[in-house]
Amino acid sequence: MPLTIAEVIELPVIQAGNPEVLSAHRLGETIRWVHVSDMPDLSALVQGGELVLTTGAALRASPRRYLRGMAEAGVLGVVVEIGEVALPAGLGAVAAEFDLALVALRRQVRFVEVTEAVHRLIVADQFERVAFDRRVHETFTELSLKRPSAAGIVEAAAAILDEPVVLEDLTHRALAVALRGRPADLLRDWERRSRLHATTERWAVTAVGPRAEQWGRLIVPQPAHDPDRTRMVLERAAVALALHRMIERDRTGLHHQAQSGLIDDVLRGRVTDEREAAARAHALGLRSAARYTPVVVRVDRTASTSDPVVAQRRNVLLVDTVLHTVNACGHTGLCALRRDGEVGAVLALGVTRPDGEALAALGAALGTEIERVDHSAGAVLAVGPTGNGLIDAVTGLGEAAHIAEVALAMRGARRPFYRAADVRLHGLVSLLRDDPRVQTFAETELRALLAGDPAQLDLLREYLKLAGNKAAVAARLHLSRPALYKRLGAIRAALGVDLDDGESMTSLHVALMVLDARSRAGIDIPKT
Repeated sequence: MPLTIAEVIELPVIQAGNPEVLSAHRLGETIRWVHVSDMPDLSALVQGGELVLTTGAALRASPRRYLRGMAEAGVLGVVVEIGEVALPAGLGAVAAEFDLALVALRRQVRFVEVTEAVHRLIVADQFERVAFDRRVHETFTELSLKRPSAAGIVEAAAAILDEPVVLEDLTHRALAVALRGRPADLLRDWERRSRLHATTERWAVTAVGPRAEQWGRLIVPQPAHDPDRTRMVLERAAVALALHRMIERDRTGLHHQAQSGLIDDVLRGRVTDEREAAARAHALGLRSAARYTPVVVRVDRTASTSDPVVAQRRNVLLVDTVLHTVNACGHTGLCALRRDGEVGAVLALGVTRPDGEALAALGAALGTEIERVDHSAGAVLAVGPTGNGLIDAVTGLGEAAHIAEVALAMRGARRPFYRAADVRLHGLVSLLRDDPRVQTFAETELRALLAGDPAQLDLLREYLKLAGNKAAVAARLHLSRPALYKRLGAIRAALGVDLDDGESMTSLHVALMVLDARSRAGIDIPKT
């Protein structure tokens, strides 16, 4: 820490001289060095910022002239050893007039011991500062080479300072947070507190981004122990973040990275405290709610591009579309790209309508928007189990992803959204479709039709879907009853089973579901 005049006075070697402060001006200022001299004019010997030790001969001879000369030379204060000889009356007022500290020592001290003690502290502080600067430089240089996340840069700054650090955008939403063991309440009501109290509470604040393109702020949300060091570390972290932003600008938005990082932290067990998770989520814009709903939006990417840059841009656009649509429908959410064409989100639904109606409207809006921007009509919205806490809801994204995968493989008209009850057996088939035994089962059941007319498979699919209701099948396919009976007879003969038997119908239905799931995934069932 920098050494002030007040701290010098508290040193044992000075206290041994029974010091008396005659002028308290500039006691809190940092001294650059200690100089010992009885000369009346030190202008050619000092550079400013020094503390002068003297026996007082020149001071007694011409107090005003001496003190004026000290002030004009840039000296901060004078320590005079007076012993039994009194100083002129009113000397403290004169020193105060020239904005100098003046301390009288009633007992004799060895000035060499004073200079040794002070200079040792000054030099030690300078060495420690050099070591600290080197550590900061090495830390952020290494981080730049590793291309870390924004959260990693913020965490590094917090670790160096051992203080909490928050990265916020220009709307005062917390993008990355390193609490360093502080309570999650530090982020409570963050947007309002950041707007109103960053100055009044003496927070350390550093802008992030070029002067004309600032996009965020790094904040230590409490008075800094060492403002100079804090400012230096935040400035280095801000430079690292600006470089990171330039590199990642075409990949994904910083806000999306922050949301994705929080979801990933919960799923990987790095965040297990509900209060911390909720505080970070609310600082990222998720509205506080009694219940949170995990959802997954899945887009059909069977015709996915082989260009990874194009694929990444499509995925970034998909995340943007999902988040924009969620907000436009009156909800708030955290979004994360889980894989190509799949976005997971935790929603705080609006309270203006029942959940079912709200999800149906959201699903319809997502379908419209995704078709417009992604040129894909094969999007589904899958809903996982509602959680009373944020961590429970994030955990439910796994079930929602499974539902989305099955829903995307299902034939027929799309629902606005899907729950587990909507996929049922399709879910089991989707899980087991890669099992060779299941593939063999489907091939064995349908072998006679797989090598024949595809129209027979379509007819059988409709017949089983309508639970063997021949009248309904005829109406659906616009066939006469005799024509339908004839075609069903051909299928019965080819398969060698009774199509009216319940077990046969179930077995064939499952085989067709396996076939459809494999076909949707772009995988052929091996022929036996």
